[in-house]
Amino acid sequence: MASNPTLTLNDGRAIPQVGYGCWQIPDEQAPDLVGQALKAGYRLIDTAAAYGNEVGVGKGLRESGLPREDIFLTTKIWNDRQGPDAAKAFEESRLKLGLDYIDLYLIHWPCPQRRLFVETWKAMIALREEGKVRSIGVSNFTDEHLAILVGETGVTPTVNQIELHPYFQRTDARATDKTRGIVTESWSPLGRGQELKDPVIDAIAKAHGRTPAQVVLRWHVQIGCVVIPKSANPHRIVENISLFDFELSDDDMKKIDALDRDDGRIGPDPATFC
Repeated sequence: MASNPTLTLNDGRAIPQVGYGCWQIPDEQAPDLVGQALKAGYRLIDTAAAYGNEVGVGKGLRESGLPREDIFLTTKIWNDRQGPDAAKAFEESRLKLGLDYIDLYLIHWPCPQRRLFVETWKAMIALREEGKVRSIGVSNFTDEHLAILVGETGVTPTVNQIELHPYFQRTDARATDKTRGIVTESWSPLGRGQELKDPVIDAIAKAHGRTPAQVVLRWHVQIGCVVIPKSANPHRIVENISLFDFELSDDDMKKIDALDRDDGRIGPDPATFC
């Protein structure tokens, strides 16, 4: 298997382009599954305080035997800890993970109604300056939220992790992120399985001798996103990172690009969710 490429963040650090997502992974299963992912070649592991599995994820990292510097670990602050509690919330996550530092810390949702994401961001800037976090970013932020954040602090997030899949391609959001020098990271990259039954994707997969999931994940790679598929199936964990010995053609990409839908969102709306 070809090696997992990296993308360069606006702070100069490198992030692996394909990671292992830990959403809905039970804490008791996390050590084994994270260990399997690392063995398969993943070096980016994505979790969050809200997932309830930071203890298990941290255990999986430590038991892997890999040097700490070889693993890029992301976690996120949950909505109800924004503002004055931000630094304390970070420390709780760090202790659960059992790590000296976090590679990437994200604001999970902007929660504009709370009007606390700027204060939270300032706390995260301080954590980065103290060396407790290597990179800081956001999740589910719109261009409006990003403009406020950067305007108030002068610090641009390294990453914006957003819902993104063939039925919800976020062309405008990706363009905005690129203009700002932010790497776009795709959550729910397989659309919770909906796209895997699409006849267009199925035909492309058959033509390449690949699975529909591999085709969709390869599409994410080729549009320049970081992608974090989740699976609790050992075979699919390996399959989901086996993406670097084939390439989708321009025609393949155009066919997938044409699948975008106005009603493709399956997760919450960042403008109202909190």
